[in-house]
Amino acid sequence: MSQWPSLLAGYEGAEPLPTTINPDGKSLYNPPGPRSAAYDEFPKQFSPSKNGFDFHIYYMPAVAAHAQYAKELHERVRREFPELRIYRLWDKPIGPHPTAMFEVNTFSPHQTGALFSWLVVNRGPCDVLIHPNTGDALRDHTELATWIGRTWPLYEEGLLSTRPS
Repeated sequence: MSQWPSLLAGYEGAEPLPTTINPDGKSLYNPPGPRSAAYDEFPKQFSPSKNGFDFHIYYMPAVAAHAQYAKELHERVRREFPELRIYRLWDKPIGPHPTAMFEVNTFSPHQTGALFSWLVVNRGPCDVLIHPNTGDALRDHTELATWIGRTWPLYEEGLLSTRPS
């Protein structure tokens, strides 16, 4: 038995999907179906008492151009996404984060997707750690995390004490 539950549970009696190729000659035709709930709500594994995702925007404070860009990026995010929770700039490592950074929290899949796509093209020299909040901080910051840009090693020791029992 797999350590992961089947993602096809609930589709056991479904019609087989067609193998028809779309006119672009590459992609598969998908018949119309119900819209995924994931467009409007986070998966049930997320902690209901927290925001959905944390975006940690890293920069190198000793590099003047990086620090200036991060400062401007911070202000632009505050102006462009005022509905999000945006923390102050930290000019030194804090918590598990190995360099200066600021954090932005999203509360819906729409906010998460909008900020993600915006940061992909506007992050400049900054790198971004994105992680969900499931109640297991170590797993959230490592196994379930994703990055825009380079990955940075985290100080995981402090996250161990937050593991659910």
